[in-house]
Amino acid sequence: MESTTTAGQILKGIEFARPEGATPLLLDLYLPAEAPAGAGFPAVVHFHGGGWRTGKRSSLGPAVDGLGLSPIEQLVNAGFIVASADYRLSTAATFPVQLLDAKAAVRWLRAHAAEYNVDPERIYAWGDSAGGHLASLVGLTAGAEEFQAEAAGHGPDDAVAAVAAWYPPTDLNRMGGQARPDAVARADDPGSREALLIGAQPADAPDEAAAASPITYAHAAAPPFFLVHGTADRFVPAAQSVTFAAALEGAGAAVELLLIEDADHMWALEGKSPAAAEQATTATIDFFRRQAQAH
Repeated sequence: MESTTTAGQILKGIEFARPEGATPLLLDLYLPAEAPAGAGFPAVVHFHGGGWRTGKRSSLGPAVDGLGLSPIEQLVNAGFIVASADYRLSTAATFPVQLLDAKAAVRWLRAHAAEYNVDPERIYAWGDSAGGHLASLVGLTAGAEEFQAEAAGHGPDDAVAAVAAWYPPTDLNRMGGQARPDAVARADDPGSREALLIGAQPADAPDEAAAASPITYAHAAAPPFFLVHGTADRFVPAAQSVTFAAALEGAGAAVELLLIEDADHMWALEGKSPAAAEQATTATIDFFRRQAQAH
């Protein structure tokens, strides 16, 4: 399906992968109205949140969507192509299929770069919550053999040049212990989102929890990261981004961390103020602009 907005053209429901025994995976492709300069548009692959068990492409969660800020369209207006992709939910399969699907979306965009005027050297990943977890893993595991099982081809073609992650789960083994006293959900709760993702309670399967944690893969050659988290997040503790940023920095990678005071998950503030969401959106666009200008 094709539609147009002030941001340009939107191509909805493009099939980018068909995993064996699963429903075809779709993405929505947002194209800027202006012609690209030089080698083509920089592009961002977006992964939605929802605790890996709910959510849909082109959404940043009901609270953010309800503010009417349209962060995806703002990014398109800034001169980026955005591909917002599905992935299999934990109700259908456990990790690592979600990461394999995310990598397939990056591969698809790179394979169709010429068709849509994408600069294949300037493809980035962005996600919110569970999607931020996947974007982070995509950035840290380019070409990793253990995550190639269902992918077409091997090598670095699933690489991204930078990652932005909003309130991402990054260390499933420590996440429960880092929860706020007023937490709505904890990773070590029976039947938690994290337990459903890996198919076991993290405490009972620490190796599986580590394998599904971005912090495990921090390394010096990682692409630049931008992490944004609210200090009052009751679903994913802000400590997840703080310790992840420290791990990336300790490994020698470039990382920026923005903590937004008093913001809960999905940038919720008292009085339903959009200020936190506006700050996160503006800062994320600025990060991607700087990355695109640097290459």
